[in-house]
Amino acid sequence: MERLDKSGNKSHQKIKFEGKYFLITLFFIIISTNLLPIMIFCRKNEEVEIGTDLQAVETVKYNSSSATIVVDQKSKKILSSSNAHVRLAMASTTKIMTAMVVLDNVVDVDVQLAIPQEAVGVEGSSVYLKRNEIWSVRDLLYALMLRSGNDAAVALSIAVGGSVQGFVDMMNAKVSELGLKDTHFTNPHGLHDDNHYTTAYDLAIITAEAMKNPLFKSIVSAKSYVVEGNYTHDRYYLGNKNKMLLMMEGADGVKTGYTKNSGRCLVSSATRGDTQLICVVLNVHDMWNVSKNLLEKGFEQIKN
Repeated sequence: MERLDKSGNKSHQKIKFEGKYFLITLFFIIISTNLLPIMIFCRKNEEVEIGTDLQAVETVKYNSSSATIVVDQKSKKILSSSNAHVRLAMASTTKIMTAMVVLDNVVDVDVQLAIPQEAVGVEGSSVYLKRNEIWSVRDLLYALMLRSGNDAAVALSIAVGGSVQGFVDMMNAKVSELGLKDTHFTNPHGLHDDNHYTTAYDLAIITAEAMKNPLFKSIVSAKSYVVEGNYTHDRYYLGNKNKMLLMMEGADGVKTGYTKNSGRCLVSSATRGDTQLICVVLNVHDMWNVSKNLLEKGFEQIKN
């Protein structure tokens, strides 16, 4: 753009567009004050009531791709929920059903089995099983739930169901037995498949049922576990990936999950006195703090 100088001649000096400096300044303000994640998080149909920052989430209503629920384990009473009946991917929270079906069908969890080739090198999280290693069902269950071993899921499913598909059929039969209408499994580990889905409500009911088994509850509440070595493999130390066990009073499970398609998922449980609450969050980025706050609110609701 041209303008006249004092002598009346044309000047070719460009007039600076002040607006661009405003936009640049605004961008750096957004970045420096952590507003960008909130702007991205708060999409259409999403309401978030927060304190001073996103970590202080108190109550949350999510958009159609996220869901939450808190239920009482014994009564199955819903204490709070959001999009609880929307079908969503569940990632490794799948393994709650995997463990439950194994425990329903194995009389002696200390029985030893040889790892099949199909369980070696399974995609995703793994405990790096090798062909013909000897593991007990109990040890594989700890590897499944503490370290989220996809290879452990395959080894267990073949041992119990005869094949992965045979075991998946057993998982879906259990879904029908529980009277659930919005859950379908295509694998025992949770790697993405368009036909592999659940809802926050269904997953809470599945977990409430699984928690009736004392061994399941003992496994998912363990902060760590040692698999003793034998002539086929060395000793394994398994640390639980579930940080909820360290984050809140009475926390006693259950399972984390993540894929690009599912987002961050967490099924958590806490027991105080005679009350055990189960919380499910699906596709919630700040799953730890949101779950903790939802559980705390649940306990306050029961107390009052």
